[in-house]
Parts: sequence; C-alpha cells; structure tokens
Amino acid sequence: MATPAGLQPTPTHDDLPRRFADFATMPEALDYAARGVRGLNFHDARGKLVRAYPYGELREDALDNAARLIARGVAPGQRIALVAETSPEFVALFFGALYAGAWPVPLPLPTSFGGREAYVDQLTVQLDSADPTLFLYPPELAGMAGEAAKSLGAAGLDWTAFGAEPAVRGPLPEAQPDDIAYLQYSSGSTRFPHGVAITHRALLSNLAAHSHGMKMGPTDRGVSWLPFYHDMGLVGCLLSTVANQMSVDYLKTEDFARRPLAWLDLISRNQGTTMSYSPTFGYDICARRVSSQLDVAERFDLSRWRVAGNGADMIRPDVMQAFVDTFAPAGFRASSFLPSYGLAEATLAVSIMPPGEGIVVETVEETLLAGGTAGERDRPQRYRAVVNCGRPVRDMTVEIRGEDGRPLGEREIGKVHCRGASVMVGYFRDEAATRACLDGDGWLDTGDMGYMSNGYLYIVGRAKDMIIINGKNHWPQDIEWAVEQLPGFKAGDIAAFAITTPGGEETPAVLVQCRTSDPEERGKLKDLIRERVRAITGMNCVIELVPPRSLPRTSSGKLSRAKARNLYLSGEIETYDIAA
Repeated sequence: MATPAGLQPTPTHDDLPRRFADFATMPEALDYAARGVRGLNFHDARGKLVRAYPYGELREDALDNAARLIARGVAPGQRIALVAETSPEFVALFFGALYAGAWPVPLPLPTSFGGREAYVDQLTVQLDSADPTLFLYPPELAGMAGEAAKSLGAAGLDWTAFGAEPAVRGPLPEAQPDDIAYLQYSSGSTRFPHGVAITHRALLSNLAAHSHGMKMGPTDRGVSWLPFYHDMGLVGCLLSTVANQMSVDYLKTEDFARRPLAWLDLISRNQGTTMSYSPTFGYDICARRVSSQLDVAERFDLSRWRVAGNGADMIRPDVMQAFVDTFAPAGFRASSFLPSYGLAEATLAVSIMPPGEGIVVETVEETLLAGGTAGERDRPQRYRAVVNCGRPVRDMTVEIRGEDGRPLGEREIGKVHCRGASVMVGYFRDEAATRACLDGDGWLDTGDMGYMSNGYLYIVGRAKDMIIINGKNHWPQDIEWAVEQLPGFKAGDIAAFAITTPGGEETPAVLVQCRTSDPEERGKLKDLIRERVRAITGMNCVIELVPPRSLPRTSSGKLSRAKARNLYLSGEIETYDIAA
C-alpha cells in the first residue's frame, strides 16, 4: 500500500497464538492482543494509511486515559460519554474507560441531514439518559457537543485537552465478568433513548460466537467503514477484532458516503483482506457508482474477500445480485455473501449464515407474510423473496411465537424471540421498557417477525412497522420496494406508514423524495406511484412528494419510518403542491 513517510499497516500474520475471544473481560482481551503485532489501521478519504495503531500502543494509551479518569475521581460504574469518531482517540478513550471500571457510552457523530439543532437535540436526550460523569468529544465538535453538555449542566471536554492532563498510573479496579462493560444506544433512539446495558460476559460470549460462526482463522483481516456508535460497527468491527486479535483497516463512515468505491479500493489494495461487513445499502451504492466506462477487473481485486457480511437492515436479494453482476469480473464470488441477523439488545449477533452458503432465498405468499391463510384468493397471489439469515449463533436459542405467546412450528410466521448468554441485562434505568421486551426467563422479544426453516432463521420485517388496514397486514418494505422499481428512484427515497384520515379510516401514506421541479411531471409521477401502490395493497392511499434529503434517518443512515410519520403529521416535512 502507498503510505506516507514509509508508514506500514499492522501485519495480518502474528506469531502470538490466536485466542478466539475466550477471555473473562474486555481489558483482559486487550492485554493479550497487546502482546502481538496486529492492530487497527486508520485511512483517509482516499484510502491512504494515516495511522497504524498496534494493540500494544492502544493498550498504553488506554492505561494513560484510565489514569486520567481516576485522577478526576471517576469511579467504577459511572458513565463516560464519547463521541464515536472513527479514530484512535475514541478507541483509546473507550478502553481507558473500561480499564477504569467506568462504562463508555458511544454517541453519534453529526450526519449530513438534520443539521446542527437536530444533532444537539439528539446528544442532549442521550446524555440526559446516560447521566455521564464526563463527556469527551473531538475538538472540531466542541461547539455542538459543548452546547449539549452545557444544557444539562454536564462536564464536557474536548479529548485533546483531556489527553494533555497528567497520567500518573496507579492501581486499577479489576473488572468482573458480570460487570457492565458499556451502554449502547440504538441508532433510532432520539426522543425516547434506550441505553442497552451489556456485561463483559455477554460481550465476550457474542464475540466468541462471531469467530466461531464465521470460521475466523489466523490469516483473516478486516476492512470496515461502519460507525463505532452502531452495534455492528462497535461490536462486530472493533471489539471483535481486539478479542480475536485481528488486524483491521478503517475508513470513516462519512468518507465512505462521499466515495463508496474507496471501500472496495482498500479491500483490493490490501491483499490480506478477507472479511468486511455492510448493510444492504452499502452494496447497493457501490454497484450504482460503477459507470460503463470503469474497467472493474482492472481497478478492483475482490478475489480474497471470503466473508462479505450483510446485516443491520432487510437484506434484498435483487441488490445483492446486482453487486455480484457488477463485481464478478473483479473476482467477487456470490458464495462470499454472509447474511446475518442481530440487534444491540443481544449484544449483536443472533444468527449467522455458515460461510460459503451465500444468499439463500425462499418465496412466501404475501398472504402468509401478512398474517393470512395460504390459498386465500380474494386477489391473485403475490409472492415475496425472503432471505435466509443463518443459524442461531453459539449459545443462542431462537424461538418464533404467535400473538398468544405460544411457540410456533416450522415455517410459521410470528415474533422472533431469543435467549442466550449475550442478551442484555436490560435498558439503563428503564425497568418498564426492559419488562416490555425481556421476560423473567431471559427471553428477549426482538420486535421482528420471522420464521424458522430447517434450523435457519428467516426475517420478514419489523412488527412495529406493520401497516394494518381493514384487518390486513402490509409490510412497508413491500410498498417502498414497489415504488423504487419506478425509474429515477432508489432505496431510501420512499417511506411508507399508516395514518388516520379525517374520516377516521386507516390508510397507507407514502412519502416520496422527488427530484423534478416541473409541476406537470410531478402530477404524472404522483399518479404513477398511486397506481403502483394500489397494485400492491389493493386500495387507494395518500401520496406525498417531498424534497430530496427530507426523509429522516437514524444515526446509522437507515430510514426512520416512525420519525417520518411524526414529522409528516406535525407538518414539519414540506410537501410539494402539485397545483403550484
């Protein structure tokens, strides 16, 4: 790799005997990884290495940060809020908090949508929930982060200033397996944040399940652009690499968003790369960015990419096939795809596809997906492709339950429940929310709908997003997908949800980001969308065209239907007047 001033990335290979997350606590895992030569590597927007960060160096910086925290009077169990920038500083502070016995709380970076006020509001509600002793952030965010801290009377400090404080090392508290390791706020937690409390035992159990489920070996190396404030980025692409002593190369999420093909460039240039994860939209945007003039085979070499993980949102087989079609000339294999399913409340992974099996799809009657009976013939039958999300990971049990709570049989659709060593303790200081999803026997109600088939888990959608009209269920993903097939639209342009009309009837509403300014064209487009949605739902619906980039996103970049609905009903989303 071309690197400044001869800088070299940490190696893929190491003489240190590999241990696969068989540690009691995360500090113990870093202590062991620090004995080797592997580590983390941070790259700029063009994929050039700017910092190689061996685990040994990370450990020394983390111990200094622990000393600084203890000198400030930080006690075990107190929270340290951190803006989760993809940087060595964040990682060293995260592990410094762990060594000090405090609970690090990763918080999001600003996104390209929402603006300053929305970001300050999000930080404020999450800080209020976490009640941190100290809030640390990059100097360039001092204005916004400082404003959020000040509004709550919390102690806020940029981490450059914190790093200049003396670091006089002394005795450290000894973490225990059942101590809380960190708090994880879900990406959608804005108005009512839920801090997921994860113990060291739960974390290490899930990290060991990663290495086992993906058949991780001594020659594996990772690349990631996923944000550290999201469970997949934090747990799957940072903490897992430490606990399994794997070298990894990072792009910042915002750099990936601007130049997505830099992700594939980095995989290609670093010939040791075998593992990298992305939600579906990451694969989608890469395939879309390839122009007819680009020689894919000449620019990329994806032949060593063994595990192309996919998770964090609904997996769309059409998108994955488009990626295969586009990058097969560069050596990418469809069998490298590794679908998975997980959520922060289970630390991360619930199920993982065995490596090499790729994308496996079952077609299911939409009447079944909507809670009906097979063979209903009130209209011609439609089918939907549902992706296999793999087998439950080690030490995890999955059960599908009906509305009455009883376990369902093979290929019966119901709510997905899971129980295992990596399920959360609960939501921080929110017993009511904890009781709503976690029962006394340790079963977690994921809020997702799915079914089991031959030991594999299939996810069909989110229960809370269901649109129920006249007793029939409609998945918003189906409506959104149908509109996306019209020319000029892409994933994320459409949000579907249910509203109540002035006459008291429930009806679907579809917000569509529109890029044309011609009123006549807008009118034609609205009619076309209405007919397409009627073909899916069998009913009329409310269609609203909205400006580009106006649909709200979670901090990890996914569409937030619930927020879109609330903003629409409150009149905070501008809609185009077709008659204008």
